Amino acid sequence: MYQPRSYRHWIRDADLVTFNVVAGETDLCISAGTNLKRKARRLVEKYRGALEGYIERHPVFLDALEALPVDGEAPHIVKAMMEAAVRAGVGPMAAVAGAIAEFVGRELAPFTPEIIVENGGDIYLKSLKKRVVGIYAGKSPLTGQLGLEIEAADTPLGICTSSGTVGHSLSYGRADAVISLAGSAALADAAATAVANLIERPADIDSGLERARGIEGLRGVVIIIGGDMGFWGEVRVCHTAPQGERPRVGSTGG
Repeated sequence: MYQPRSYRHWIRDADLVTFNVVAGETDLCISAGTNLKRKARRLVEKYRGALEGYIERHPVFLDALEALPVDGEAPHIVKAMMEAAVRAGVGPMAAVAGAIAEFVGRELAPFTPEIIVENGGDIYLKSLKKRVVGIYAGKSPLTGQLGLEIEAADTPLGICTSSGTVGHSLSYGRADAVISLAGSAALADAAATAVANLIERPADIDSGLERARGIEGLRGVVIIIGGDMGFWGEVRVCHTAPQGERPRVGSTGG
């Protein structure tokens, strides 16, 4: 049974202060140099208000499954979602969780040297040291066994996950996890959805990697389905489990 946000007990950023901000469907877990919960809540309300106001005026935005033309008069967060959707070839709401994480994280960044904003598996990260982001892939045997090493020099960075077997987000595929990396968390979110839509069986990993290569601005991707994994781009996959518990990992692509 899927348990929402069950992966959060893995957080081990002892050098940072961690707190949660919940507003409507938005549920953020934020780690920063100091407790910025009040500022973060105001920012969540600001950006949710901008999105909700735009959707009220343009209802097609909410349910579109294909990219919409970028509206030059839309709020900045809406334009970012539209631009990400155009690059990835998906509907703009496929970028919503990453966009909120990114826009909140960017506005909090001046108040803390490091900031991690996680929104339902979609992350905006700015760090002064190397961090390891654990990979949660539902019932895949690779869950809890692997992570992504993120160097400080590569941040700010968006690290976003889409799944056809975990959670309630729309996906046409059956991937246990597709993790995308990009300078924009909105783009990483949209790209993860686009690639995950293609993965129905392990044999689809190669076509998923090829799709990822064609998305402008994407830095890398990891695809997991069952015990199979493929990756491409600027990704450094590491083991997080003790030596004796590590599974054999087969990868494709490169």
